[in-house]
Amino acid sequence: MHKLTLTIFSCFLAGVSFAQHPGYKQLANTDDFRREFAKASQATQSIQCDFVQEKNLSMLSDKIVSIGKFWFKRDNKVRMEYQKPTYYLLVINGNMIKTKDSQKENKVSSKSNKMFEQVNKMMIDCVQGTVLSNSSFTSRVFENSTSYLVELSPSTKSLQGIFKSIDLIIDKKDYSASKMEMWEQSGDNTIIAFQHKQMNINIPDAEFSVN
Repeated sequence: MHKLTLTIFSCFLAGVSFAQHPGYKQLANTDDFRREFAKASQATQSIQCDFVQEKNLSMLSDKIVSIGKFWFKRDNKVRMEYQKPTYYLLVINGNMIKTKDSQKENKVSSKSNKMFEQVNKMMIDCVQGTVLSNSSFTSRVFENSTSYLVELSPSTKSLQGIFKSIDLIIDKKDYSASKMEMWEQSGDNTIIAFQHKQMNINIPDAEFSVN
């Protein structure tokens, strides 16, 4: 279960987080950002986009680059389909999670493991824009001329064992996430950039089937 948790989480989240964020200035008062972020997130019923993932492993000199498609639909529905260089599918529908590659398929309930449940909630909160109210993390908010950076630090021992912190890059134009970054305790890091976003389009529920 722990291995599956790490696999799903590293596929979904991403990046490198540092104590300092070059080019960003910390917000002394985050009330306006929180209000606008929540407002925009509530107005977002669906997202469809492409993504590019870069994963850096401490044991390898070259980064691993993957590309694929991403879908989100309220409530609690996420689909990530890795298309190159290898196929991998992650589907979240409520508390159920399905993963699939070219050889096997796994289905699991996030309720079966407390840490797994926290990770699942984190995934959904990142997409739905409710991550600032997740009690499993503390947050700081930074900004530059074009984006906000939300730095999330785990506050529970189970999550602290997986990663050091997570950064969300939020576009100032529409308050949607343009990038997710994560620094793992192992020293590995991953970056996922979301591109060509289409907001509030019709996405069939069949895309999120876990059967």
